[in-house]
Amino acid sequence: IMHCDTAPFDNNDLRLALKYAMNREEMVDKILFGYGSVGNDTCVNASYPMFTELEQRMYDPEKAAFHFKKSGHDGPVLLRTSDNSFPGAPDACQLFQQSAAAAGIELEIKREPNDGYWSDVWNAKPFCTSYWSGRPVQDQMFSTAYLSTADWNDTRFKNEQFDQIIVAARGELNEAKRKAMYADASTLLRDEGGLICPMFNDFVDGVSDRVAGWRDTKGFNLMNLYAPSEMWVVG
Repeated sequence: IMHCDTAPFDNNDLRLALKYAMNREEMVDKILFGYGSVGNDTCVNASYPMFTELEQRMYDPEKAAFHFKKSGHDGPVLLRTSDNSFPGAPDACQLFQQSAAAAGIELEIKREPNDGYWSDVWNAKPFCTSYWSGRPVQDQMFSTAYLSTADWNDTRFKNEQFDQIIVAARGELNEAKRKAMYADASTLLRDEGGLICPMFNDFVDGVSDRVAGWRDTKGFNLMNLYAPSEMWVVG
């Protein structure tokens, strides 16, 4: 995640350069071992009922180099990470470093201590690794992390048009129109936001026939962590 209000990430060309410099397929294959899907620099995917598939941003070193040059940035870009940010994060950063190098972008990776990462690095430093779990509906995901007024706006994305779309969509009863509004919001986030989303991980759960009460849920694994309290042993 990049802070859109902090140099050098307040330059959208630099943000686009870094987005095009990431090989998402490689991330899914080598970090998730195939248990996931590629991201597209927005916070929602096909698991949401009003999702619209946007044109996939592909790894493109030439476009990355073009935007990097256009940004006027000179020198390395510092990316902070930790095992505590998500499993495999330091390895993912090394892959990102290699793919960015092909575009002439030097990524400097700083591995931070696990202790204190969520208080001292995340939401405090302008470029670091992070993760988000899903939310039941798109409005909650967008509103929690990307509205200008959101307390957890960890990319410092502040876009008046985006805010207006999300608020208006809450009162739109026509589902087709609301779906189109969410697509517009996702497009703004993908093309102007500070999120570089390489992948969505799958949650893999195993359920024995000796327990009952299992149901599919969005969010974390184990029924969004409610399995211990909502499932029971059968005789």
